[in-house]
Amino acid sequence: MGITQSSWFFLFVMFHFFSLNTLLSNGASTISTGDSISGDQTIISEPAGTFELGFFATGNKSQNYYIGIWYRKISERTVVWVANRDKPISDKSSSQLKLLEDGNLVLLDSSKTHIWSTNLTSLTLNSTEAVLLDSGNLVVRHKQNSSAFIWQSFDHQTNNFLPGAKVGRNKLTNTSYILTSWKNSEDPAMGIFSQEQDPAGSAQYFLSGNSSQSYWTSGPWNGHIFSLIPEMEANNYFYFSYVSNQNESYFTYNVYNTSFITRLVMDVTGQAKQFVWQDGVGWNLFYSQPRKICDVYALCGAFGTCHEQELPFCKCLQGFKPRSPTDYNNLSDWSGGCVRKAPLLCGNNVSINGEKDGLLSMPNMRLPANPHSLEVESAQACELACLNNCSCTAYAYDGGCSVWEGDLLNLQQFSRRDSGGGNLFLKLSASELSSSGGKKKGSVMYAIVGVIVGVVLLLGSVLLLFWWWRRRNVFGPLNQTDGFLVQFSYKNLQIATKNFSKQIGSGGFGSVFIGTLPDLTIVAVKKLFEGLSRGEEQFRSEVSTIGMIQHINLIRLRGFCFQGTKRLLVYDFMPNGSLDSHLFHDKKGFEILDWKTRYQIAIGIARGLAYLHEKCRDCIIHCDIKPENILLDAEFCHKVADFGMARLVGREFSRVLTSMRGTIGYLAPEWISGVAITTKADVYSSGMMLFELISGKRNSSQGGDGKVRYFPTWAARKINENGEIISLLDCRLEDNSDHAELARACKVACWCIQDDEAHRPSMGLVVQMLEGLMDVNLTPLPRNLQAFTEIHEDTSESSSNWHTFLAKSTS
Repeated sequence: MGITQSSWFFLFVMFHFFSLNTLLSNGASTISTGDSISGDQTIISEPAGTFELGFFATGNKSQNYYIGIWYRKISERTVVWVANRDKPISDKSSSQLKLLEDGNLVLLDSSKTHIWSTNLTSLTLNSTEAVLLDSGNLVVRHKQNSSAFIWQSFDHQTNNFLPGAKVGRNKLTNTSYILTSWKNSEDPAMGIFSQEQDPAGSAQYFLSGNSSQSYWTSGPWNGHIFSLIPEMEANNYFYFSYVSNQNESYFTYNVYNTSFITRLVMDVTGQAKQFVWQDGVGWNLFYSQPRKICDVYALCGAFGTCHEQELPFCKCLQGFKPRSPTDYNNLSDWSGGCVRKAPLLCGNNVSINGEKDGLLSMPNMRLPANPHSLEVESAQACELACLNNCSCTAYAYDGGCSVWEGDLLNLQQFSRRDSGGGNLFLKLSASELSSSGGKKKGSVMYAIVGVIVGVVLLLGSVLLLFWWWRRRNVFGPLNQTDGFLVQFSYKNLQIATKNFSKQIGSGGFGSVFIGTLPDLTIVAVKKLFEGLSRGEEQFRSEVSTIGMIQHINLIRLRGFCFQGTKRLLVYDFMPNGSLDSHLFHDKKGFEILDWKTRYQIAIGIARGLAYLHEKCRDCIIHCDIKPENILLDAEFCHKVADFGMARLVGREFSRVLTSMRGTIGYLAPEWISGVAITTKADVYSSGMMLFELISGKRNSSQGGDGKVRYFPTWAARKINENGEIISLLDCRLEDNSDHAELARACKVACWCIQDDEAHRPSMGLVVQMLEGLMDVNLTPLPRNLQAFTEIHEDTSESSSNWHTFLAKSTS
């Protein structure tokens, strides 16, 4: 039986329909006029398939679906753009992302309602197509001219800033390219934090939060980088640029190697975070701005307080609870803030057990924003003014009376070691005060009794301490482990440090306090922060690493305490502090190190690292060499310290794969590329630090004109062009140095920071070179400095004018 013409036509249409659906379900790169995707169909970017577009849901049990773009070739689903971020759909199977005949790309729900659209006008019918590019940019373009983008997702970013995208302003349409955070970790709806170019038009950008309050700026563009982001310069992986013309002004960045995966995120924490991808590890944080999370304005919402070194970062004030417990406690969405557990009784004649609303004393707080000043004569008058005003929620008195009405915003609880905090008095209901021990109106008798009890306890404590001092056996027996390490009890160290009363330093994992052992030995006690997920790992690393080594240039670990959640380390006390305090500070009490001392420090650090790398049973990679981790004893003998990030490598191995760690500005290139590291990572860091020993300045520093300079750039050029090496020396030394040692140190530093780790010397060779036992040749210029050698300028400028010199070479 023959097939009629109409049957042929029907078969042709069905074949085309099924072919189209098969193509889309397998991931096409283009949506043509009339085409659509739904359900699990996706679009794959062209030509390499780096990104994918389709429907996705957030959270494990979410029934909200969105159209988004995510990375296709990495193991962790990471969404970088969302179309309908504020209007989720409930059924992806009956919804469509479709290119209409009028040229608009639209999202239709099951009832064919327009949920989202590109909102284009004045287009020729059937003249466009939608394409996902390998940059992650979704574009609508003319069919006949693929380079003519009519609309692009890069102009409508959500929270991710990808290489090639823009943050800035369109001067013709008076619109901005802005990044806006997600509402929380599972909801892509528009959050409260944003990153945008200065609305006034200057060449810098701001981070803003509640009520458009700006809390961080990039600093002005200097022709090469933003002045307050030195990390932009000291990397080999991506480069930044700023464009301004009559049509638009914007900030953008690109990668040197297209295989390198990075993104900048306007995070739910209010920080702008640059991440890099490492296979087998995941997303690693390259830097964040602002660096301290509590510098984000009003991060914790109304009546929430920020804790910089505790988890969770945000907590409700005493007497308050989260407005939305799930958002606040589980999803990092603190914008809703906190509400009172019990209402105030102010204005009523009602009282509880004869007591009314009162005040809770909260010491060492960053005081809330937007205070009102009152003209009163005393603290008591300030207190009464707040208690008698039903609108008053808190007050503070420091020679003047400040009161707050309504919500309290931008609070931070400082730790005991921090300065700048004030004493805040928070108004609470009587029921909350009765459980908090706060300051209640009409409770003078309790206060008097409390003072008396306090005095008695104080006298008893003094007598007890005197008795302990005389006997000194209250410490009890000290248990030694591994032949020389002492295992202290927590009580031992409380006594030794007078209950941790005098802090002498702090780091990423803990604080350091001065203490005295029963034999009158002065020690430094490092107390790790409780609750940090990496705290135990850092503690075990430091004990196992330093506990088995002894070297004159390595800090000595005397003992440790491991008791419940409390972890402490006991070191020899270094009275002259850390190297950075003498290199970078001109404050009274910090001695400027002469050249002889600096050179001996360089040799000593090299010897200590050579011992770690080459002489220990297992090779030890320190991973965080920088001036802050070099301590000086009473005779300015130098000790490498802070082994919390160190890694052990068995002698049968040459490399170790680990997540990125260390400090920006001292990190070797291989950290970012994701390959396993070797001891040459320490060599790179020590080379960067050697430059700082020579110049007496940070390698990246801001000049008086607001421009950031990179010292190794200038030093490498001087060395390779046989320039006047003395101009590299710290000007405070007034040319007082051994010129041969200075030249040797400069050349060694350049060898240490070579891009290819195979070109860097071992620390054993560094020792021999610094000691003059080996000749040091000129180095090839590192790739990360080559860009600065292409500019030709007069190299005869003096050391006092090296800031101006670098300004030319980096513009």
